[in-house]
Amino acid sequence: MLYWLTTFSDGGDVFNLFRYITVRAGGAFFVALLFGFIFGKPLINLLRRRQGKGQPIRDDGPETHFAKAGTPTMGGVLILGAVTVSTLLFGRLDNPYVWLVLGVTISFGAIGFVDDYAKVSAGNTKGVPGRVRLALGFLIALAAGLVAVWTHPPELSGALAFPVFKDVLWNMGLILYLPFVMIVIVGSANAVNLTDGLDGLAIMPVMIAAGTLGVIAYAVGRVDFTDYLDVHYVPGTGELLIFAAGLIGGGLGFLWYNAPPAAVFMGDTGSLALGGGLGTVAVVTKHELVWAIIGGLFVVEALSVIIQVLYFKATGKRVFLMAPIHHHFEKKGWAEPQVVIRFWIIALILALVGLATLKVR
Repeated sequence: MLYWLTTFSDGGDVFNLFRYITVRAGGAFFVALLFGFIFGKPLINLLRRRQGKGQPIRDDGPETHFAKAGTPTMGGVLILGAVTVSTLLFGRLDNPYVWLVLGVTISFGAIGFVDDYAKVSAGNTKGVPGRVRLALGFLIALAAGLVAVWTHPPELSGALAFPVFKDVLWNMGLILYLPFVMIVIVGSANAVNLTDGLDGLAIMPVMIAAGTLGVIAYAVGRVDFTDYLDVHYVPGTGELLIFAAGLIGGGLGFLWYNAPPAAVFMGDTGSLALGGGLGTVAVVTKHELVWAIIGGLFVVEALSVIIQVLYFKATGKRVFLMAPIHHHFEKKGWAEPQVVIRFWIIALILALVGLATLKVR
């Protein structure tokens, strides 16, 4: 909690630098990155010893994936540790949004951890039943929605902001807004989870999205920026730049070991946590609809599964060779690095489009 060092300093002390969010964000990034480099290898060795055969591989998956047998999972613990330590160290702990986003992230990480553990223990890909995971996720998201409604300014509480259109708010009321928030957060968590199917595929788009949402959170939390950009002012959201910076640093530390061929998978421990955390940032900053653009890659991945399941139940045929859609392109002959890098490019383009909505009014 280095921010509080400023309380012991006068105006000329070096510790006064920690009053600036951007300085603390830089510190969070480097601490999280260092955390990943220090604890990455010991964690991987521990997971290998504990898990034996590693993450179970789908029998109906692409043939190239069978070579990954024995790779340990639950690597998301590394990212969660980096994000938690860096956020607690550099964030203002009297800010409710910091605790809200961190709490949702850790809670979804706990669901993913139990699911990963069940898969590894049973030696199959079933894990915790989907209905149980969804029920727990919706309960967490409901609690997050209630906290968001309570902490938002009165004029924004329970309201949905629209991008591009200046000062357009739809006061949904609790009956509509809370279910909407639940869908955003749980949908985000599961969409990132579905994207996490290739080495490095999910973590880079997650970092891109975190950086974009971090910039939005910083802008939305400054009244001078919101006046210039004509977006809604939400006091205190600037502190979420610390969380975003820590996520990027921790993500890079994880990617060092997850780059093809992966030494560890993030598992549901990481993907559910990161998706839930980013969805919560979008809710806090009143940019839920913009999040659908920034995280468009995750949306497409989730939609590909929904379309595949519904179409197959209706006709007995498949729209895609395999879902999620990244496996479709693998089946069409794309090499895994081609799929990963091209999806990274798409994620970056969508993030820039989402960021542009800040100024386009």
